Amino acid sequence: MSLLPSTQLRKVVEQPAFHFLSAQLTDLLNRFQPSPESVVLFLAVLIGGGSGMGVVTFHYLIDIIHHLMLENFMGAIGAWGAWTLACVPTLGGTIVGFMRWRTSDFGPGLSSLIAASSPGEIQRKLRPVTKMLAASVSLGSGASLGPEGPSVEIGANFGLLLSVVQQVSQERQRLLLGAGAAAGLAAGFNAPIAGVFFALEVVLGTTAFATSAVSVVLLAAVVAALVAQIGLGAQPAFTLPAYQVRSPLELPLYLGLGLGSSVVSLAYTQSIRLAKACFHGKVPYFQWMKRIPEPIHPVIGGIIVGTVAIFLPQILGIGYGTVEAMLQDAEFSLQLLVVLLVVKLCMTAISAGSGFVGGVFAPAMFLGASFGAAYAKILAWIAPEIGQFMAGPPAYAMVGMAAVLAASVRAPLTAILMLFELTRDYRIVLPLMAAVGLSVWLVERMKPNSNSNTNLQQIGLSELKDEQADILRQILVEDAMLSCPKKLLSTMTVIEAALEMTGDLCRSALVVNDAGQLVGIVSLEDINRALSVWEKYPNSSSEIRADIAKQTLIDISTTDLLYAWLDEPLADALDRMAGRGLHQLPVVARDNQERILGLLEREQIALTCNVAVTRRSLRHYLPMTIKTSVSI
Repeated sequence: MSLLPSTQLRKVVEQPAFHFLSAQLTDLLNRFQPSPESVVLFLAVLIGGGSGMGVVTFHYLIDIIHHLMLENFMGAIGAWGAWTLACVPTLGGTIVGFMRWRTSDFGPGLSSLIAASSPGEIQRKLRPVTKMLAASVSLGSGASLGPEGPSVEIGANFGLLLSVVQQVSQERQRLLLGAGAAAGLAAGFNAPIAGVFFALEVVLGTTAFATSAVSVVLLAAVVAALVAQIGLGAQPAFTLPAYQVRSPLELPLYLGLGLGSSVVSLAYTQSIRLAKACFHGKVPYFQWMKRIPEPIHPVIGGIIVGTVAIFLPQILGIGYGTVEAMLQDAEFSLQLLVVLLVVKLCMTAISAGSGFVGGVFAPAMFLGASFGAAYAKILAWIAPEIGQFMAGPPAYAMVGMAAVLAASVRAPLTAILMLFELTRDYRIVLPLMAAVGLSVWLVERMKPNSNSNTNLQQIGLSELKDEQADILRQILVEDAMLSCPKKLLSTMTVIEAALEMTGDLCRSALVVNDAGQLVGIVSLEDINRALSVWEKYPNSSSEIRADIAKQTLIDISTTDLLYAWLDEPLADALDRMAGRGLHQLPVVARDNQERILGLLEREQIALTCNVAVTRRSLRHYLPMTIKTSVSI
């Protein structure tokens, strides 16, 4: 019998195959000696093709399990009564629970994949096939989730796998991950443009729009969409009606729809968080859930969803059929739309919280469609005279889909382009942009999407475990600041300051007056901007150089400052820096902001945090007790 734990044994067994694949691909590329750009484009084609085939396989698996569950299984027990419908999600929950018991972990989600940084960590965690099977069982048995999240993760996993095989840099790894995510969404929705913008907007960040990343992501999305069209057909996910424009006066009504959509999306995302906390016993009156093994949670979720489905079968599964019925102006009463909105929201939260595997895109669009249709009916009921200026409920359902989706996943451009691709109607763009823009803006105001862990990842730290994140929240500013920062007099000329800072290799310096009081802060970027002005006016370079020679440091320094306090948590200061995109903060006394105590820089924060995490990890290997506080 092996003495290795099961996870280590699996890693050892998989290692030769993994290195063989890496060696073969590397040998192929070395034989032809392609340029770096050609290698990336070649990998983009591989990612697009692999992701497209993975998504096609995933959709076929959902159809097969759906057929087995709702036709074969229900055909065998359906004669016992209508209550047997509850057995289908319960059986699905039982299978998913068994998989969780055997596997323990289905692998990281998209946010964890984005945060991953070291190849060893990625190899250990990736389980795309297991997660795809669990998602197929979940969706095929009626869990109130969607296929788009797993589709995106299939592509992201494939892109990450190729980056590990090629042992590329972290920046290139992120690019291939984004290409895989774009390919997954493009194949899942047959919407390649929306897939590209999802990758650029959510995975790579807005800076990707100005780089060659766009071509790589475009190529992967196009190849994946082509493969999906061959395997699943060229039809879009929804057959949407033609949009009708009744009057320009209708635009304010869509702003009201955006306002309501922000409330729906906020309730949606918060209910999912609440349900997960309840199943983990972190909510008052639900602590008893801690005593229930986690593999039993999907069974409980399946029983709840199945019981509700006996009375309201529209909430089962992905819900595309019900959404399309709303968009085709099928007869839905206002009462039914409101009930579907509330019940679908609750069942989606329970499905996600109990451990079923699936995405949040499809439920968000279901909620948006039902809310939009209900909103139009309420307006017509309250003020019948405006009916002649309004489009029908399907128009509001379409815009509501995009508004709730955009606010839920914080991806407005993706939602706008996705609906535009599905409708192929330019007339819908104006109300669509108004509703989506207002909805996302309101959600950002009510629930800002910023936290210390995200900011730590942005300064170069990898994904943090819960216990490590807790330690980092305990670090104070005084542990990470430079206690003797560079100080320059405000009367010093720019040229003198440049010589001082370059001689001491300083990126930034504090600007003080003759009394030693803080009046500003200056960086090398500020000095470089001032020194390079003469390049814009070569014909007047002598006059400009003379002016620069007279310019003092206070003229180019930043005087409108944010401060950090010596005894505040480092995470709070980091949040403040992220809000303004700053690289440094002066540390001052609370009772006197002109009294300098130190300087807080991003690079020093990253070093301090990494040291704290390393010291915490060393406790498991060294017999001595190592302090977790850090003094730099």
